[in-house]
Amino acid sequence: MTGTEQAPVFAVVGHPNRGKSSVVATLSQNDRIAIALEPGTTRESQTYPLTVDGRTLYTLVDTPGFQRPRRVLEWLEAHSLSASDRPDTVAAFVHQHRDNPKFRDECELLTPIINGAGIIYVVDGSVPYTAEQEAEMTILRWSGQPSLALINRIGPDDHTTNWQSALGQFFQVVRSFDAVHAPFEQHLSLLKAFGQLRPDWERPLEDATHYLNRQRDDRQWQSARLIAGALTDMMRHQESRTLPKSLPTPGSDSREALEARLREQWYQHQRQREQRLRRDIESLYQHHRIARQEAELSWHHDHDLFSESTRQAWAVSRRYLATAGFGAGAVGGVGIDALTLGHSLGAGALIGGLIGAAGSYFYGGRLAVQAMRLGPLRDTGELQTATFGPVQDLQFGYIVLGRAVDHWWHISERNHAGREPLELPPSDSHWLEQLDSPRRKAIQQALGTLRKGRKLGPDDQQALESAIHASMDNYRHWRVTEAGYG
Repeated sequence: MTGTEQAPVFAVVGHPNRGKSSVVATLSQNDRIAIALEPGTTRESQTYPLTVDGRTLYTLVDTPGFQRPRRVLEWLEAHSLSASDRPDTVAAFVHQHRDNPKFRDECELLTPIINGAGIIYVVDGSVPYTAEQEAEMTILRWSGQPSLALINRIGPDDHTTNWQSALGQFFQVVRSFDAVHAPFEQHLSLLKAFGQLRPDWERPLEDATHYLNRQRDDRQWQSARLIAGALTDMMRHQESRTLPKSLPTPGSDSREALEARLREQWYQHQRQREQRLRRDIESLYQHHRIARQEAELSWHHDHDLFSESTRQAWAVSRRYLATAGFGAGAVGGVGIDALTLGHSLGAGALIGGLIGAAGSYFYGGRLAVQAMRLGPLRDTGELQTATFGPVQDLQFGYIVLGRAVDHWWHISERNHAGREPLELPPSDSHWLEQLDSPRRKAIQQALGTLRKGRKLGPDDQQALESAIHASMDNYRHWRVTEAGYG
C-alpha cells in the first residue's frame, strides 16, 4: 500500500440484532467489541481499524441498526427529483435530521456512508425474509456506495436461499458468512470481493490479504518460540533453599515439611508457567476475553506424573505418550530428581522404575512409583542447599508440548466474535507420528539436554523452535484431514 492510497473504510449496517457487531469483531480481530442478544447494543458508530505492523489495512465502522427505515425512505422519495440526485438526497437527510432523536440511529449509520465508506449489509439467514428490509436496502442503494451483503445465520433455521434471491437485486456481491466460525480463508475472500467493487480499492485490499497472510505466518513462528521458551523453563526448573548446617536428620518432621514444601512449589511453578504461556499466545492473537476450560497440571496421586487419573485430568492419551517417545528406549533411569542437599542432583529420585521402551508402559500396566529417598548430605561451608528438580522424564516435556500445540491451534482458528468458553477436551493426539525424523530428533535431544538442567545452545534452540513449528503444521493437517475439521 503506497503512501497515496487510502485504507478502505467499510460501514457494517443492517437491522438490529442481526450480527453486525460479530462481523466487525471478526474482520477487525477485536474481541473487545460488545456483542449482546438485546437489540440496540450499538447506539453510536464506532470505528475499528485493522492494523498490521503499524499499517492500517482497512477500517470497519460498527453502526446502530435501522429503526425507522420506511419513514426515512418516504422522506427521500419526497425530496428526490431523479435517480441522479439520490446520493445527495441521502446526504441532505442526514444533515437535516442529525439532531432529531427520532432518526438518530439512521443518521449515525448513514454518516460514514455519505463520507465514502463501502457498505457491508448484514442479515440473519436463520429468520425468514420479509419485505420489511426492502426499505433499508433501498436506502443503501440510493447512497451510491459499493455494497456487499452478508448472510450471517445466527439460529438453527436456514432461509439462505430466499435471502440470496432478494439481496441479489440490491447488492453487487452476496455471501454467506458465519462471523463466529468462518475460517481465515473466508476473511480474505471477502477482501478480494470488495476489491472488485471499486478500482481504487483493488490494490489496497490486495496488500491487505498479503499482510494478513504474513501476519498469520509470523504469529505461528512467534507461538513456536513462546512454546519452546515455556518448555525450556518447565523442563529445567528447580526449587532450591539454602539451609543452616544443622538441618535435622532424615525422617524428622522439619525435613519432611521442607520436602513437601519444595515439591509443592515446584508443582505450582509448572502450573503457573503453563498458564502464562496460554495467556501469551492468546494475547499474540489479540484474544483478551477468553474463558478457557482446561485441566491444569495437577498431580492427583501425590507426585505420580502418569497415574491413570492424572493423565485423564491432563487430557493426555496413552497413544499420544507412546508416540511422543518416538521409540526411544533409553529414557530409563529416574523420573524427577528428588529433594537433595548440596550438589548431588542425581542422587535422589521422586519417580523411579521407568520403562525401557516407550510402548511397554503405555500399553501395559500402571507405572511403578518408588518412595522418595534422599541423597547424601553435602556441606557448603556453614550452609546446605536443598534442591527439588529438574524433571528427568522426557515424557513430561511431550505432555507440555502436546497441550500447548492443541491450545495454539484452537486460538489460531478462533474468530474474535466467539464468546463461548474455549474447551480443550481430551484427544488422541497421534498427529506427532507424522513428524519427520530430523525434527523428532531435535525435540528428543533438546529435552535430553534440558533434563540435565543445562541451557540449549543457539543452534539447538533454533532447531527446537523449528521442530515445534513443524509440529504445529502437522497438528493443523491432522485436524483437517483426519479429525474432519473444516
